[in-house]
Amino acid sequence: MNSEPVLSAHIASRQPSAIRVASIEFAARQDDTEAINVAIGNVSLPMHPRMQKTLADAGHPGGLFSDGVVRYTGTVGTDEARQAVKKIIGATLGDDLQVELDKLHVQITDGGSQAMELMILACCGPAGSSERPLLIIDAAYTNYLAFAARLGRRVVSLRRYLTPEGRFPLPPQDKLEEVFQRENPGAVVIIPYDNPTGSLYRREDLIRLAQLCVKYNCWMVSDEAYRELHYTDEAAPSVWALSNRDVEGLEGRRIGIETASKVWNACGLRIGALVTDNLTLHKQCVAENTASLCPSTLGQAVFAALGQESEADLRQWFKKQRDYYGEIAENFYQGMTQALPGAIVSRPEASLYSVIDVAPLVDESFSSLDFVMWCATQGSVDTEDGPLTLLTAPMEGFYDRGTNPENTGRTQFRVAFVEPPDRMALIPKLFAGLFAAYQSRKAVAVG
Repeated sequence: MNSEPVLSAHIASRQPSAIRVASIEFAARQDDTEAINVAIGNVSLPMHPRMQKTLADAGHPGGLFSDGVVRYTGTVGTDEARQAVKKIIGATLGDDLQVELDKLHVQITDGGSQAMELMILACCGPAGSSERPLLIIDAAYTNYLAFAARLGRRVVSLRRYLTPEGRFPLPPQDKLEEVFQRENPGAVVIIPYDNPTGSLYRREDLIRLAQLCVKYNCWMVSDEAYRELHYTDEAAPSVWALSNRDVEGLEGRRIGIETASKVWNACGLRIGALVTDNLTLHKQCVAENTASLCPSTLGQAVFAALGQESEADLRQWFKKQRDYYGEIAENFYQGMTQALPGAIVSRPEASLYSVIDVAPLVDESFSSLDFVMWCATQGSVDTEDGPLTLLTAPMEGFYDRGTNPENTGRTQFRVAFVEPPDRMALIPKLFAGLFAAYQSRKAVAVG
């Protein structure tokens, strides 16, 4: 008698990502409720005009693929796409750039996600061991946890807590050093324009972490997906705005992760990059990725078109993006604090996100995941246009549970500023209405 084939323990235990779980559940819903999906940073703006034109012209006479042939590129990526990455970094940082662009080694990847995976393989200890773990700063982008689990690499974390004022400050230096000393990490991941919290690291924060990376021989990894999206008057913090002049020994251990998804509104293009000032790491990551052959040839061609823009034009685009998202971020913060008094809302200074913490309003039985699933499968608020619900990301999936046994994310939600302004304006009252209905439902069940 034939038995069922056996799944691996890893695959059998996998659950959907916190940023996808709500949409998966909502897709199976049978009623006529509409959803506003702010669980994932799937931006709704059109790509940069130069990218749009390149894509539109690709198959037409004289276009890049007018002969219908789409061949592999080199694993490292096309020269044009790699140069576009460097040009963007230079346009962003300007006089703050602390590395000559020709000394940066760029590998094009299938989105920033593949760059994360390659970085973990390159920097951390052997699979299944506790050696040289990946150090993240909680709350951290959930994909770092997912990729480390996929690759069998251990994760440890530096803890941050959401203050009543809506901030996620770094711990004092002695607390940071305790973790480096105890865990001996292979790499620390910093997201200066923070996903999921919306916080903005300061230059002094990066210097503090860089000092520890040098002292404990650790790679310094900066996820720069949102580098141009910050809403203060400060210069963009970046690993490429630091050098040996700031922290002796830093050069040669810097890694940056780039993507076309956010600033360029090209999430589905799936183009990213792994950037480093260490030639050996660069060569070995390219060697590792030869098994994946190459990134999308079409995606690279569309992204590479940005290399034809002047730095002045690129900076104008950055400003346009900042103005757009900065206004949404401020309106969301003000609206959310008014719609749900008592909740803690992180004040967005960068990226596309804010965290809502309902801890002051709930008891120990509350679960952000349960609330998200209820909103996706049952919850709705009546509006003039019909029933409406909201899809958010439960923050339980953004914390390393191994070093967060109290499950800080149990009462927290991430909201992404990806809907048009008129739709974003609906979210505070919609969230508050769904929350009230959910709490009333729980109260009736208990009674």
